[in-house]
Amino acid sequence: MNECISIFDMLKIGVGPSSSHTLGPWRGAERLLNELREEGLFGKVNRIKIDLYGSLSLTGKGHATDLAIMLGLSGADPEYIPVEDIDGIIENINTNNQLKLGNEKSISFTPKTDIIFNKEFLPFHSNGFSFTAYTDNSEYVSTFYSIGGGFVTKEDNSADEKEKGDLKCNFPFPIDKADDLLQYVRSENKKISEIVYANEKSIRSEEEIHNELMRVWNTMLECMHIGCHTEGVLPGGLNVRRRAYDMHQKLIGDLPYNSPQEWLQVIRKTEVKFRQILKWVSCFALSVNEVNAALGRVVTAPTNGSAGVIPSVLMYYMVIENHNANEEHIKQFLLVAGEIGSIFKKGATISAAMGGCQAEIGVSSAMAAGALCEVMGGTPEQCLVASEIAMEHHLGLTCDPVAGLVQVPCIERNTMGAIKAINAAELALETDPKNVKVPLDKVVNTMWETAKDMDNKYKETSEGGLAVAVNLPNC
Repeated sequence: MNECISIFDMLKIGVGPSSSHTLGPWRGAERLLNELREEGLFGKVNRIKIDLYGSLSLTGKGHATDLAIMLGLSGADPEYIPVEDIDGIIENINTNNQLKLGNEKSISFTPKTDIIFNKEFLPFHSNGFSFTAYTDNSEYVSTFYSIGGGFVTKEDNSADEKEKGDLKCNFPFPIDKADDLLQYVRSENKKISEIVYANEKSIRSEEEIHNELMRVWNTMLECMHIGCHTEGVLPGGLNVRRRAYDMHQKLIGDLPYNSPQEWLQVIRKTEVKFRQILKWVSCFALSVNEVNAALGRVVTAPTNGSAGVIPSVLMYYMVIENHNANEEHIKQFLLVAGEIGSIFKKGATISAAMGGCQAEIGVSSAMAAGALCEVMGGTPEQCLVASEIAMEHHLGLTCDPVAGLVQVPCIERNTMGAIKAINAAELALETDPKNVKVPLDKVVNTMWETAKDMDNKYKETSEGGLAVAVNLPNC
């Protein structure tokens, strides 16, 4: 049976700044609560200790891993928690040294001593974290691994499975590789989005698919709107000034609107000159990742660190390429993007701690390129060419966040990934796939081999690259 990954596994709604360092540990904490209930231990627990390992330890503070775990243990859901409530929950825990486990019972919890940052790496995966739950007469230990994109798994006996979750099902069109996808679109005479839609219909209703896709898009749109209308300095100590606000003000001027939806329509009606196109795309990408860096709500696509690429490219399509784009175009775009992302997850990785930033910005750029190509009329073969071009020119990209924060160079990299995606789609539309020398599956394989060859210090550890070249003593 092939591995089944829904597009909603690739496009998750959550809180920033990192899918692997924030959303994953948050989900791990939620899973621990379920385990404690299943074992009949929840009511007996009086203390919990957390050990963070490897990349989670080395960049955990900058990625808010400790905060995410506290929020998860408190019973908060990253999809729905009002982000304005986060500071209050954390402050209450720090002040009282008490945590309301599962929002049901208070236990003793001192973050400074109960969350331990261990620099050593566990052998199974770079992002390991372990919970020890104490009762009056026993200990319960549970270890998880955050494998990128908010996916969390436990260790098993197969090293080949460490980049794969436990999601298995019987899709009518099981897809592990790009070649599988090509076979189906040719034999069924369908678009990529139609094949993906058929798979999704095997596990949920058409109404649910529609509602969830639109919820994903509306979250993206709201995130861009918030980022474009919020000024100031990002948290974390780097004192990075938000740029989307100023850029947006210069681009849109004094045009009136009262909601994200009205804002979208206003931009569509704005006469955009050629030189402004790059500025608009960059503004959209910056806005998302500034929200992400401030622990705002974003769509993991496929990770939080690369959350700005797909919405900015989809926004480009709607405000530059096709002013008549509707919900069907949005759904089509997201279906293709999600499937391309799943191919990279199955064949390589979407974890920067395993593959560097090529696994985040590179994959998101490939997702956006393939999706844009289809809505612009490209054939399935051209869509995969677009994804291949986008990833090919991100191969070897390192992950070296300054001060362990998802800010420098992460925010700007989303603008680069978005622009490359648009360029890749345009090139693919002018390409005869028969003349392409490098198929997408070869690029996926090459990305994984490159990831394995890459020095570990360039894999989200803050021990190489810009993270050590930039001297910031006050952070």
